Amino acid sequence: MATTLERKTRPGKFVWFEHASRDSKRAQDFYREVLGWKTERWQGGYDMIMAGETPESMIGGYRQLEAPNEIPHWISYVSVEDVDLAAKEAAVHGGKVLEEPHEIPGVGRTARIRDPQGAELYFFHNAGGDPPDPSTHGEPRARYFFWNELHTNDPASALSFYGQVLGYAHQTMTNLGPGNDYHVLSRDGVGRGGVSDKLSKDESHGAPHWLPYVAVDDADAVLARAKELGAKVHAGPYDIPGVGRMGVIEDPTGAVLAVMKASPPTGKSA
Repeated sequence: MATTLERKTRPGKFVWFEHASRDSKRAQDFYREVLGWKTERWQGGYDMIMAGETPESMIGGYRQLEAPNEIPHWISYVSVEDVDLAAKEAAVHGGKVLEEPHEIPGVGRTARIRDPQGAELYFFHNAGGDPPDPSTHGEPRARYFFWNELHTNDPASALSFYGQVLGYAHQTMTNLGPGNDYHVLSRDGVGRGGVSDKLSKDESHGAPHWLPYVAVDDADAVLARAKELGAKVHAGPYDIPGVGRMGVIEDPTGAVLAVMKASPPTGKSA
């Protein structure tokens, strides 16, 4: 169990994931059936996503879309030490501040930005600190978010932007085949996400975006159940050697999410 001392700001870590659609109830019912998530009403009528039974299992929330031109989506919150400074740096380096820095009473401070290619996310500073990272020797916990991937039409510019604004270092993996370079983002030696130039032509979210990943016990079963309940399967299930088995779904409200059954760490039996 995490202790108070273990909670501290972990810059670059994705710490919250929010589902935005015009039918939150339908989304909640869908993810309850597909991923086993529960919902708990919080202050102000905000519905929290619960991956487990305890307060520590809160991993995100549901928000009702109001703007007629905004498509359903998942949006991520990344931890920063100073929201105001991060927002200012984003603007200096070609991004746009969509929501000025502001307080979430009793929670922390946040701001929403759009990067130069068009992908959006929130900067967030939790007043109580961020939860500790899971053990690097274990597999991701099922039903929890564990990775975030930027799909963009200009990886080089994106890497420069996030390096300058969020302090990410990156390592490029070139052994995935011609034209399939993948860039792993890290901060303070910890992997936090990836950057890909693969923008699917068959999904409504073909503009640059961050794609969150949820750990599951059986990717095939999750994708099959999601399809039964009205989701579109954009990719998978398929294997990434040494990484895991995955797929990408568009839920019945129109928001896109990836699921993966991670491969056991090297040296660990299945």
